[in-house]
Amino acid sequence: MSGHYEAPIREPLIIGHKTYHDITEDIARPIEERAGKLWWVSFWAALVLFIYGFGCIAYTIGTGIGAWGLNRTINWGWDITNFVWWVGIGHAGTLISAVLLLFRQRWRMSVNRSAEAMTIFAVVQAAIFPVIHMGRVWVGYWVFPLPNQFGSLWTNFNSPLLWDVFAISTYFSVSTVFWFMGLIPDFAMIRDRAKTPWTKKIYTFLAFGWGGKAKHWQRFEELSLVLAGLATPLVFSVHTTVSFDFATSVIKGWHSTIYPPYFVAGAIFSGFAMVQTLLLVARKVAHLEEYITIYHIEIMNIVIIVTGGMVTVAYAVEYFIGWYSGSRYEDFTYLSPGAATGPYWWAFWALIICNLVVPASFWFKKLRTNIIWTYIVALIINIGMWFERFDIIVINLSRDYLPGAWTMFKPTIIDVGVYLGTIGFFGVLFLLYARTFPVIAQAELKSILKISGETYKAKEGDEHH
Repeated sequence: MSGHYEAPIREPLIIGHKTYHDITEDIARPIEERAGKLWWVSFWAALVLFIYGFGCIAYTIGTGIGAWGLNRTINWGWDITNFVWWVGIGHAGTLISAVLLLFRQRWRMSVNRSAEAMTIFAVVQAAIFPVIHMGRVWVGYWVFPLPNQFGSLWTNFNSPLLWDVFAISTYFSVSTVFWFMGLIPDFAMIRDRAKTPWTKKIYTFLAFGWGGKAKHWQRFEELSLVLAGLATPLVFSVHTTVSFDFATSVIKGWHSTIYPPYFVAGAIFSGFAMVQTLLLVARKVAHLEEYITIYHIEIMNIVIIVTGGMVTVAYAVEYFIGWYSGSRYEDFTYLSPGAATGPYWWAFWALIICNLVVPASFWFKKLRTNIIWTYIVALIINIGMWFERFDIIVINLSRDYLPGAWTMFKPTIIDVGVYLGTIGFFGVLFLLYARTFPVIAQAELKSILKISGETYKAKEGDEHH
């Protein structure tokens, strides 16, 4: 069984000399115990934001998108900025779950569950924006390829809006199936420990008759690999499709063949930053320090370094090609001397500092293994990636070919409210998930206890000495 061997010099993935029973108890505790004060404070804060954002969305639908800060030159603003940002955040979940499963990376087992949940909740937020930015949400069903019995087929396959529908729906459905299937053994564990009939009924239904038999595990492993094989192309295809919203246009700064790989790398970059943001809080609140270790945090920071390097190269290429083209219009794109010194200089430098300068600190082991610094950098990267999407849309549109059409974008309180509302909605969903579903795949953790547990590692070390 050479595939199960792990080098003794590798750091343990489960620390604290845990037994199988300890893992079950630790993972089930946050679900079975009452919610703490910190959870309730976070939940009510997120709920207030969500209600405020829902009110802003209702006002937008009732009044029209003139309630936003859009104008004739900048007809995309915070709406599409937020859409691309949320889709990007969802990317890390599929990468951690599918790609790392195919590569047999064991460290994913402590972080994949929360990353998958984050993916689904982020895609839900992303889906809100294309719908409400259409203005007439009551005819939103026109973007679906409905049968002609509903009348003539309205679907326009040349429309970026339709590409977004296919990207989001495919991504959401595959990610949800993958996430739910991985939860089934854990639902069975909660079912078997349930203390009330109502709880037992709910988790019995969710467990789909799981009994832990060898046949069940065989089907589980086979289906995991099949779904991982289906989901892996999604990591590349979904954000590539989103990049086509821009790359297939003829607008300066958008019409670029580097956008697909650049958007994918940027999405994984921001997605891993959001995973770090959520997991660092979850490991502290749910007392999961023995399962989400410093080693896990360091590996994810290394992925952030790699994807951040790809994004840096893309920035340099965009800047150089804009300059090398000799086109005077290229000096008004989001990566140009004009952007660095123009009216949106603050957004340009926020992008450079947050995405290039600050993450470079992770090259130093002392900093990438520091929890507080990791949390600060993860937040900064999320801010920087939001500014990247803002710059791509607003700076590129603000300087049209005719100087008479030059204008500035000023967001309204409704713009801000809708964005804050989606953050609140995301927070509500994630907090409810953390209270009702096991945040770590305990069945998978148990499979590596004898390989990567601290007790095993200590014995291995003794044998080698």
